[in-house]
Amino acid sequence: SPLIALMNDQVAALTRVGVPAGCLHSGQSMDEKREVFRRLNLGGPFVLYVSPERTQKDGFKNWICGFRIALFAIDEAHCVSQWGHDFREEYSQLKSLKAARPEVPVLALTASATPFVLNDIAKQLGLKSPARHVHGFYRPNLYYQVESCVDEAEKMRVLKQALRQFPEGRVIVYCGTRKSTEELAEELGREFDRVGFYHAGMGAQMRTERQDAYGAGDLRILVATNAFGMGIDHPNVRLVVHYHMPGTIDSLYQEMGRGGRDGAHSTCLLLYAKKDKGLQSYFIQNTRAPAHIVSSRWQALDNLIDYAEGGECRHAEILTYYQDAKRIEKCGHCDVCDPSSARRVEKPPAPVITQRSVRKKRKTADQAGESSPLNPDQSRIYEVLRAWRKDKSRELDVPAFVIFSDRTLRELAQKQPTSTGELFEIYGMGEAKVERFGSEVLGALK
Repeated sequence: SPLIALMNDQVAALTRVGVPAGCLHSGQSMDEKREVFRRLNLGGPFVLYVSPERTQKDGFKNWICGFRIALFAIDEAHCVSQWGHDFREEYSQLKSLKAARPEVPVLALTASATPFVLNDIAKQLGLKSPARHVHGFYRPNLYYQVESCVDEAEKMRVLKQALRQFPEGRVIVYCGTRKSTEELAEELGREFDRVGFYHAGMGAQMRTERQDAYGAGDLRILVATNAFGMGIDHPNVRLVVHYHMPGTIDSLYQEMGRGGRDGAHSTCLLLYAKKDKGLQSYFIQNTRAPAHIVSSRWQALDNLIDYAEGGECRHAEILTYYQDAKRIEKCGHCDVCDPSSARRVEKPPAPVITQRSVRKKRKTADQAGESSPLNPDQSRIYEVLRAWRKDKSRELDVPAFVIFSDRTLRELAQKQPTSTGELFEIYGMGEAKVERFGSEVLGALK
């Protein structure tokens, strides 16, 4: 239903500006489909929207071989790649279009694809030395914020505070499971008006009704899984909250990007807790994907965790991660560059608790990776390491978080290892990192 809604919206938008367009999908009657072909056969330019599945039908393949076609345009092209965050087998079969009509140019578009994924898209579609245009990842009207939370109770306090700070405009709250969307929506509904949930386990009619209600404004706050995404283009989404961390930076960026489509200020908040890694790890461990795909998903999850624990400009890191043609040093509107911004969600104080709860909270915080404050000597070492990481990221043209997270640098400053063996005891220092950066880190510490 989201794909059908997307195609209908696109056709309506083109028709309004005088561009002949139509779509073919399973929700149409035969008469509606015949009308699309009648208009198409009148001649002249015409934009036809179809699903990847339809392109694989024999009738469609035969039809494109005998019809004049100017361009194959593939949207959401990251789905073509096995390393994309939303891989669909039908997308990888779109290379049949190029095979059937090799003279027709192909345009592939996506809002989020790393250089690695771009290479795979070209390979899967059979494109030969395609021109690449990588830009537009910088969204200056969005305020990126990552807030570390020790448990679900703290997450709930921050989420409710965010909803109080943003009483106007639409809100999307992303959760990791269907059950959590329903439970969270029920909890929020006790305090806030016009709250609903959305996930793939709902019936098609209910999903459509819920999506229409959100579009019409009957629902203001929608708690959803990643099933709520395709075709979502509402202009006044003022707040996007990830209550649970997704599995990749690509998913995070795509979903944050649904905020501020009208160009006005919006806040994108990731609530990060150690438990979230466990949920994503469970999803990876239970996949039936080949070993090399599983390995890439583990790497993607590690990258996202390092981004969450990073201390450099959020927007600058995203631009480098995607190798955008435009680069910046500091955006001036993220939690790192402007922590006192009015757009930042204020973390509410913890409730009054007993001494026993204090001990329990301290233990939980320690397990979540919250470290004790650095002394002056450790702070000096920490800054030296940050400067080294910044220089290294520029040299390799990768985000700083791909090298080390802030948590790793803090532990290095606190423990000050003097040998390769001691480096393995530091958080985030696996075999690959020690082999690649170990000697330089030890040199910087000296």
